[in-house]
Amino acid sequence: TTVTPLTSSRMMKSPVSVNSMQHGYKQHQSQRFMSSSEGTVPAPEKKGFLKKIASSLPPANERKKLIPLALMFFCILFNYTILRDTKDVLMVTAPKSGAEVIPFIKTYVNLPAAIGFTAIYAKLCDRLEQKNVFYTCTIPFLVFFSIFAWFIYPNTGFLHPHAFVDQIAAMLPAGFAAPLSIIRNWSYAMFYVMAEMWGSVVASLLFWSFANEVTTVDEAKKYYPLFGMGANVALIFSGQYVKWVSKMRANLPVGVDPWGVSLKYLMGAIIGSGSVMLGLYSHMQRKVLTDPACVDQEAQAAKKNKKKVKMTLKESAQFLMKSTYIRDLATLVIAYGMCINIVEVSWKAKLKAAFPNPNEYSMFMGNFSSATGSVTLAMMLLGRTIFEKFGWRKAALVTPTMIGVTGAVFFALQLFAPTFAPIAASLGTTPLMMAVMVGAVQNILSKSSKYSLFDPCKEMAYIPLDQDSKTKGKAAVDVIGNPLGKSGGSMIQQILIFGVGSLAAATPYLSVILVGLLFWWFKAANSLAGQFEEATATE
Repeated sequence: TTVTPLTSSRMMKSPVSVNSMQHGYKQHQSQRFMSSSEGTVPAPEKKGFLKKIASSLPPANERKKLIPLALMFFCILFNYTILRDTKDVLMVTAPKSGAEVIPFIKTYVNLPAAIGFTAIYAKLCDRLEQKNVFYTCTIPFLVFFSIFAWFIYPNTGFLHPHAFVDQIAAMLPAGFAAPLSIIRNWSYAMFYVMAEMWGSVVASLLFWSFANEVTTVDEAKKYYPLFGMGANVALIFSGQYVKWVSKMRANLPVGVDPWGVSLKYLMGAIIGSGSVMLGLYSHMQRKVLTDPACVDQEAQAAKKNKKKVKMTLKESAQFLMKSTYIRDLATLVIAYGMCINIVEVSWKAKLKAAFPNPNEYSMFMGNFSSATGSVTLAMMLLGRTIFEKFGWRKAALVTPTMIGVTGAVFFALQLFAPTFAPIAASLGTTPLMMAVMVGAVQNILSKSSKYSLFDPCKEMAYIPLDQDSKTKGKAAVDVIGNPLGKSGGSMIQQILIFGVGSLAAATPYLSVILVGLLFWWFKAANSLAGQFEEATATE
């Protein structure tokens, strides 16, 4: 330190002050020594690697509910992945069927079934406890899938009216082939609808309703993005299981239906995984919901004692339509369903042309599901960072952005196919296989962003709502909104096919419609973000 002459002279003229400074310094040093020796200022303790991991884990009361919830979600998604792959194999490769059937089945079979279920679900919520509603809705699915594999499928030659439909088809224009295929293969159509409903009812509605019931908003923000990590391992496991089952046909004796054997193994896994899910749900009802450290018992008692307001289906619809919050949530779900359907059906048409054999198609879908699970796991880790740094609004906008970018690449490949032919040849593949692979990448990225960000955003948005809006609003949005979005996309495709003659010719119009839907999606997401932030701020 530099000492100026003025300061030096003052210090020399004031020996008392110098002595006092020296005395004060010694006293200060003595006090520091005594303080440290007495332990009042302890040295910071260095944490070991294991202690750092332990400190990053959720507390015991949170682990008690998060672990069984994650395992439940694993079982549900394990089943849904197998069902999703199987329904496409059955319907697309069925006799005199194809990808063109999918828009019709989503519009004329799946949507009415979803509306009917929502009406039944609203009645069940009024009359039964929520835990009994869960059992009443899930057990019939498992019963149907077992009956299908061991009774219906082995007897499709007798049950499917091929001769009758052939007679009707001879009297009708060729454009009726797709809807007639639904009648021709009615049991496959029923399986397709039940598989779709498993995703809407069990995964979206029942599981997330239960998760939102036992989880706070703060816990949801911390764990929902990572919550699906364990569950998305299910996509990898189920995809490889489907692939393994599909390979079994090589060792089967001559005369045995390989797909029939595969189906029994697949549905056996569905029943086993579904039973584990029911066991975990029962465990949580007995051990978690009754624990004050895990769930607020006063809030639970208030919900049970609250008198349920019974409304007709029309009154329920009017109640929900009055809520801007619910309408925006529905818009998000419907827009996603329409956008993904517009791209996905075109891809599946290419997929059938590349893999006409059911087992080859199933094997490809198994690899596709495993890849989706792997990418989703990476997106889950990124998702938590997005929520922490950028908040709900930005996280909600990632999925429409991803679908817009990847959809543009896929449609560009369709619109400018001759331009890409030399590129496909240089890569040692065909334009058809290149379209299949680009479509697969588009679906993987879109679905992984949906599972890692869109679904957690949507489920967090339900938490601040009142109980009626949570149950009936969620039923309307998830069970009707999801198939409504898909059937809406299917209806657009049907109109364009009738108008321009084929799905390929409709591609330019579909790409323009996709842009309009994404704009609608962005607008609703921004509106909902403001309402969600306001609702969570007041809690």
